[in-house]
Amino acid sequence: MTPIARLLRQSGGGAAVEFALAVPVLMAALLGVVEIGRMLWEQNALHYAVEEAARCMTIDTTVCSSTSATQSFAASASGVTFATSVFTPLTVACGNQVTASYPFQFLTSLVNFSVTLTASSCFPT
Repeated sequence: MTPIARLLRQSGGGAAVEFALAVPVLMAALLGVVEIGRMLWEQNALHYAVEEAARCMTIDTTVCSSTSATQSFAASASGVTFATSVFTPLTVACGNQVTASYPFQFLTSLVNFSVTLTASSCFPT
């Protein structure tokens, strides 16, 4: 029997081939779930920060006495390292409003684009 015929008769290693084909798909799905979870966590933190900053502008005028003080308060209240420039405090018809816009960048190279996360909250005066 020739070596090629013996090689073609071998049936071992099928599980290794199946594993090699399935692992990239499973890893991509796992990393996708982690990235989407991180994005939702940062969206929640952004929303919480604008709510607290709008409330602070109305209730605690000593802490949030200026635009920069309100931006700093919002950045520290978020629990995430957002820059202060992400937040924009305004006084509008509904009361004290804080809006935020943050470009979220995915960490994995599977998705090579960014998503802009936004949040807005108005607290009546």
